[in-house]
Amino acid sequence: MYEELKLQAAQAAEEIITAAKLEEGDILVVGCSSSEICGQKIGSDSNEDVARAVFSGIWETAKAHNVFLAAQCCEHLNRAIIMEAACAKQYGLPRVNVVPQKKAGGSFATAAYANFEKPVAIEEMRVAKAGLDIGDTFIGMHMDKVCVPVRLSLKQIGEAHLTACRVRPKFIGGNRAVYDESLK
Repeated sequence: MYEELKLQAAQAAEEIITAAKLEEGDILVVGCSSSEICGQKIGSDSNEDVARAVFSGIWETAKAHNVFLAAQCCEHLNRAIIMEAACAKQYGLPRVNVVPQKKAGGSFATAAYANFEKPVAIEEMRVAKAGLDIGDTFIGMHMDKVCVPVRLSLKQIGEAHLTACRVRPKFIGGNRAVYDESLK
């Protein structure tokens, strides 16, 4: 079961990184409910083993592309973000003092904190270039403008609903404007 979840997560990460055309140093934000993956209501049955498997698949894929991974905490930590200190520094994001736990932050953010080289928590950001939402955790608040949906070949990981998004530059200039089709 865990290996299958890891493979699904890696596939989803690979697809969104490719679809969003992420470059080295861009941020992929992930919100993940291990409860939903197990077929339970979000926040009701956090599962550390499931979260570690999903985290591992996404983390390995992000590292292979030199993309930063940002793990969204649950609502009990106001959806704070766990990321590498180097990422927070690069983007000028101020650190806050909290360590996620299974029931306060969630198992996915806890797995990130345990596995990142130098984890830090930040309260908020609006700079992610792509995201995966596993189990309807609502990651949009962390995205740069303009956030658009991406349809992946996977519709779920385990039992959890899977959605993805990326950002694109704003279209400006009205009906006379000409746009760069490669940026859509």
